[in-house]
Amino acid sequence: MTTAWTLNTPSTAIGQRSMGDPTRLFPLFPPLLEGCPASSSAAMQYPLEIDYDYARVPAALLRQAPLPGLERWAPLLPPLKPGLSLGEGGTPLVAAERIGDWIGIEGPLWLKDESRNPTWSHKDRLNYCVVSAALAAGAPGIAVASSGNHGAAAAAYAARAGLPCVVVTSPTAQPAFRQFLAALGAYVVIVPTEQRWTCLNRIVAETGFVPASNLTRFPTGNPFGPEGYKTIAYEIFAQLGGTLPGTVVAPTGYGELLYGVAKGFRELLRFGSGERMPRMCSAEPAARGPLAQALRRNQAAVEVSAAAPSRAAGIAVTVNGLRGLVAVRDSGGSALLFEEPTLVEAAERLAREGLWQEFSGAAGLAAMHEARSRGERFEPPVVVILTSTGLKELPAVTDAVPAYEGAAIDRLIAALAAGQGRGSIP
Repeated sequence: MTTAWTLNTPSTAIGQRSMGDPTRLFPLFPPLLEGCPASSSAAMQYPLEIDYDYARVPAALLRQAPLPGLERWAPLLPPLKPGLSLGEGGTPLVAAERIGDWIGIEGPLWLKDESRNPTWSHKDRLNYCVVSAALAAGAPGIAVASSGNHGAAAAAYAARAGLPCVVVTSPTAQPAFRQFLAALGAYVVIVPTEQRWTCLNRIVAETGFVPASNLTRFPTGNPFGPEGYKTIAYEIFAQLGGTLPGTVVAPTGYGELLYGVAKGFRELLRFGSGERMPRMCSAEPAARGPLAQALRRNQAAVEVSAAAPSRAAGIAVTVNGLRGLVAVRDSGGSALLFEEPTLVEAAERLAREGLWQEFSGAAGLAAMHEARSRGERFEPPVVVILTSTGLKELPAVTDAVPAYEGAAIDRLIAALAAGQGRGSIP
């Protein structure tokens, strides 16, 4: 049963549409968390997306200033709980000429820096929608399996909503995340990585908590969450002066970010804001890359070995999601891969530009650099999404923190006075 406030929101959402069988539209509530009940099977689980009565959307909605607060886009989002916003969105689009030169692209390179959100990652946009849906459905709490950004964002919006939040994480989770979650009042459950989803399923089944993360083998997730990512596309459109980019590259795990941004661009086209869909490109660790393999094999989803690790832990997944595959395939995009040394270099170059990202956040730049070295071209203007701050992933970029003590300060001052660059200072 939904709560009364959902009847008075500007949302034009009408239901949950199956991505396995788009002819099937299910009621908007409750969220269908284990995929389309009509087309999914044990072999393949198909996600759902939120559909809208687009005829009721004001024509001027998508020509707003790209300011914080997702509620400004409310007609094209699921019902958002009044008072829940933490000021998410409105993140800057930063010009990056030197990094563009390093990659070797023609035309401008822009970086959409999602580390400027309330909990310093893109996941805030998703969790605003997920926690709103949980409140609408009368859920007693939120549960999530996460070793990073997703858990922090879920905990923050649950705290804002007055709901308990359980975060199931692994022993390898960064200490910074554990401290962040504890500060937000979340219940932190630490289990071996391979047991996280079993534990999450049990918590959801026995408490009635709404999961903010995936429950199924092939990711279906909470269908309300990716809708929040559409607002990234709306903002990019406004920040580029009312034009669409030629290419967008995003770090990709299950592909919800990529899909949400792509859906936002499709909606812009639907309302006459542009003529051609941007090419959506995924960026995955070459050691795994399930989305790239699924596209290469022409399969909806594949599972790869977990043996090969990556510094980009937030996107080092072993299965792809259908949403990401659809985003790349339907836009004529590419599934890009990167090697670990290139990822480290990309993160270092970003930091030298004043943008300290966790390794997953630098994935798009690393993947583009390698793709250009093989001759791939990217339609300008190019926008690369950066996802989260390096403060959450200590130590990031370098394990050696330079320090100057005592007499060494004299050498530092002398080198600075002589105009030596950072890399050459002793």
